[in-house]
Amino acid sequence: MNPELATDIFKTTIVFALYVIMPFLGVALVVGLVTSLLQAVTSLQEPTLSFAPKLLALAGALLLLTPWLLHAFSEFTISFITRMGTMGR
Repeated sequence: MNPELATDIFKTTIVFALYVIMPFLGVALVVGLVTSLLQAVTSLQEPTLSFAPKLLALAGALLLLTPWLLHAFSEFTISFITRMGTMGR
């Protein structure tokens, strides 16, 4: 394996990881912002009030995004398996 191929594999893996994690980070960001605004308006500073909605929102996002995640992971795996034939050269 040459250095260019190793660098390309590393770059592809990092970009794919960011591609997969971004929807979950977006959901956590939006829910955290809304929860923080509600806590600021109502003057409630209970730590569990920010944790529980994020947990529920991320669980819901996971349920909704499971088909997309399975498709993305299978495409990523297939692309790497097809590239394995050229890695030995």
